[in-house]
Amino acid sequence: MLHEFIETHRAELIARTRAKVLDRVAPKPTEAELAHGIPMFLDQLRTRLETGLEPNTADISASASLRGAELLDAGLTIGQVVHDYGNICQSITELAVESDENISSQDFRTLNLCLDVAIADAVSEYAKHREQTIAGKGIEQLGFLAHELRNLLATAVLAFDAIRSGTIGIGGSTGKVLEKCLDRMGDLVTRSLAEVRLDAGIPHKERVLIADLVEEVEIGAAVQAKRRNVQLAIEPVARSLAVEGDAQILASILTNLVQNAFKFTHEHGQVNLRTRVESGRVLIAVEDQCGGLPPGRAEDLFVSYEQRGTDRSGLGLGLAISLKGARSMGGNIDVKNVPGTGCIFTLSLPTVPP
Repeated sequence: MLHEFIETHRAELIARTRAKVLDRVAPKPTEAELAHGIPMFLDQLRTRLETGLEPNTADISASASLRGAELLDAGLTIGQVVHDYGNICQSITELAVESDENISSQDFRTLNLCLDVAIADAVSEYAKHREQTIAGKGIEQLGFLAHELRNLLATAVLAFDAIRSGTIGIGGSTGKVLEKCLDRMGDLVTRSLAEVRLDAGIPHKERVLIADLVEEVEIGAAVQAKRRNVQLAIEPVARSLAVEGDAQILASILTNLVQNAFKFTHEHGQVNLRTRVESGRVLIAVEDQCGGLPPGRAEDLFVSYEQRGTDRSGLGLGLAISLKGARSMGGNIDVKNVPGTGCIFTLSLPTVPP
């Protein structure tokens, strides 16, 4: 078994990996990396192999995220973390071949999976770690957005670099990290543009057809739904139904509500978008199947940097900006919790005559 091979030859594997790291030109190796990082990475891989986790096991990455945070706190760069995982994998493979060790193809398959997930987790953990550090320092909101975009770009470049090396496939966890970063950068740009318009004040309001608005959002939402393996159901909207406001900000608000629904809806679940008129107001409801909100006041979700649930990507600014945008046009956003099922976010806006 490969985990037994790693345990038996642990000292030799550490020595080989350290030699590879010392030969590396960039990123420059550090004492912390050589003394603590490499043994920790090797033990991580051995533990995973020993548990016999299958490639589709969801919790295969829990350990790497925890260890990744510890190493980043210890001063290692993300570049060192990514390169060290690759060097350890090479050392294991080389020594196994030299020793003529009888190791199953399944063990090597699991090793490659562990490497892929570990790199993906290290890259993701770095971005998350940086975001939280920035948030803790209380930098101005514009600084948050700029830093978040920079971190997403850095993460995407690192993921691309790992894929380009040839040891990682585009269809694995690292490829998903790259895809997620690109999606989030697009969301960030859309959200930032909406906020800039809000801060500058809406110069004029225009007549916006709800059917056109929903159709615009549906185009991008259909792609997101497919990626997340979630169904999207949109009820038809009367062509005469209209509101008065800023079309770009309205699209940003509705897009954010739909994307949040995808983000928290369980796989194979469904997101519904329904529109109705009630007491002179247009109500656009986005219903998800997240299972219900975690403990806490539902209204707190609209507070900047407030996040709940397991997915903490982003800085928790989307709903706060969306609410600000809705109110600037005489509207509002309400949330209703349906325990055991999900929650319903409703954007309400005053109608205008046809």
